[in-house]
Amino acid sequence: MPAKTRKSGVKLRLDTLTPQDYEKLSKPYVPSRPVFKNCIRAFLSGGLICVIGQGIQEAFMAIFDMTAREAASPMAGVLILISVILTCFGVYDKLAQWCGAGSAVPITGFANSMCSAALEHRAEGLVLGVGANMFKLAGSVIVFGVVAAFAVGVVYAVFGLGGGH
Repeated sequence: MPAKTRKSGVKLRLDTLTPQDYEKLSKPYVPSRPVFKNCIRAFLSGGLICVIGQGIQEAFMAIFDMTAREAASPMAGVLILISVILTCFGVYDKLAQWCGAGSAVPITGFANSMCSAALEHRAEGLVLGVGANMFKLAGSVIVFGVVAAFAVGVVYAVFGLGGGH
């Protein structure tokens, strides 16, 4: 196959195109990424999710006379419920496109990923569709959480940390 020369000065042979040549050829066509703008969006949206969570926790503390520790679990449950409802209506995905990583990091992003997988595979049935495919995505996160909690528990038990609980 004859070699063709492009404007970029790279000789193009389709059968011997190296990754470096491909990068040189594709570089002019790759749009620039607004990294600073994306970081600001992620910071603001992740912060807003945390402020909403704090507001929900404060509401539980005021209405139900709970301590901060007691109100933390129901607050997380409400945030999960809100994200699942927004995912079901297709709103969370649109917000996530604008927010970027700010919506993926908190607990709401994990709930969104679980719910999205369940919605996508619901036609395949409850067990083999929803159940199996939902945990393909989230299984590694759950396993890591369980293993990390076990390791931290062992460290606490060995060193006698954690007080008298």
